[in-house]
Amino acid sequence: MTLLMFLNYTMSVTSVLGALLPALDSLFSTQGIMVMLLVAYAGAMWMFLSSAPKVHTIMVSDLQIAKEFYEGLLNLPVADVPLHYYYNYEQSLGAASLDPLYLSATPAPSALSGTMGGSEGLWYQLKKNTQLHVISGATYGHKNRQRHVCFDRDCLETLLLRVQSRRLRFKVRSKKPINFLVKDIEERVIEMAEVAN
Repeated sequence: MTLLMFLNYTMSVTSVLGALLPALDSLFSTQGIMVMLLVAYAGAMWMFLSSAPKVHTIMVSDLQIAKEFYEGLLNLPVADVPLHYYYNYEQSLGAASLDPLYLSATPAPSALSGTMGGSEGLWYQLKKNTQLHVISGATYGHKNRQRHVCFDRDCLETLLLRVQSRRLRFKVRSKKPINFLVKDIEERVIEMAEVAN
């Protein structure tokens, strides 16, 4: 009886393998391998991009003064450039729709700027998975006031909370779009302004 059961089992296994063989054959064909590689690549890219930090960009009038403000007064830790910025995956700033009032006609080159595509400027850790990218390009404001402009309201609200927690002198000028003034160590007035698209 055991021999008969073994033969039945062997025949059922071979029939299952015979049915699977065409599927395995197509899976390991050139087309099947290409599909598997594309799925693996898509999964790897999704993991890479979903783990990347969110980046807020602020344009400033002077990078050296901004460095003193963000590192000195706000005590933001310096962050590494996110890996996806090395591969120019950064989002467009939308500078074409930016009010010319905020943009400098000829941005001054700075010794702090790097030469890589999206990595120039200053990088700070704003929150756990959020970074602040500070770049030059904003004009000076009224009375040669330092101006920091940003497209993202959340970023400026986080910076305002940081200013309040550090007990710095500030004045909110507008809540929508958010605009506030804050003084730095040198008693320079810095205008923080949200640019509405």
